[in-house]
Amino acid sequence: MTSPFYLIAWLVVQDVSGRVLLGRRDGTSYMNGLWGLPGGRVERGEALMAAAVREAEEEVGLKVETASVKALGVSRFDIDGMQGTDFLFLTREWAGEPKPLDKTSEVGWFAPDALPDDCLPWLPTVLDAHLKRGAWLTEQLDGVDGVQVLSP
Repeated sequence: MTSPFYLIAWLVVQDVSGRVLLGRRDGTSYMNGLWGLPGGRVERGEALMAAAVREAEEEVGLKVETASVKALGVSRFDIDGMQGTDFLFLTREWAGEPKPLDKTSEVGWFAPDALPDDCLPWLPTVLDAHLKRGAWLTEQLDGVDGVQVLSP
């Protein structure tokens, strides 16, 4: 039996002091109650970057122009019977004040090296690899401890 393959777009919103915006997931089927980046499944026919921008507006109320977004990296996962690819994008420009909206109960700004203990379990390592170390590709696999960084 083949498991579904997920295509996920995440937006790393970073302020001038280097903090990243997280939202507490609420009413979601994946990791409900944990802090995570704005993001979600890419809809059929939707561009990856457009999905990340759409999710940020739906979840935390920020208006982001795709021209201000850059690709940050890719993280493949094959864990706990789920497999797919996370596409990470970065913006430092937006309009509006972040607020909890769809599937988000609260929002907060956090230093990438001081994320809350109750964030998505892969988030600290993936942010460190892509945002701080400049990795382009990471993987999370069953039977392998942690996140593998496959590029510098």
